[in-house]
Amino acid sequence: QVQLVESGGGLVYTGGSLNLSCVASGSIANIYAAGWYRQAPGKERELVATITNIGSRRYSDSVKGRFTVSRANAENSVYLQMNSLKPEDTAVYYCNVRDGPINLWGQGTQVTVSS
Repeated sequence: QVQLVESGGGLVYTGGSLNLSCVASGSIANIYAAGWYRQAPGKERELVATITNIGSRRYSDSVKGRFTVSRANAENSVYLQMNSLKPEDTAVYYCNVRDGPINLWGQGTQVTVSS
């Protein structure tokens, strides 16, 4: 089974940037959707951004204009460039790939934005 490993999280201050990476242990070229979700303490996991295998992107309203999702199928990777970070972006960020019955998650990477 394909495994997903995230990296790139950390501590930044308001207005800072981070670039999250997710590397899959197998090919994601034919996987329909890949993207990122996040879960803050005491809250449910929520969509951040997704990208399909034809490049269609979807963002939550809270991150539009600040975050950019991309995928590099040749590298089996998904990325999330996060700019203009805010304290409310603090959460564990999870990589996800999904296609029909396939729904895989990474272990998560912590992003903390301090004011």
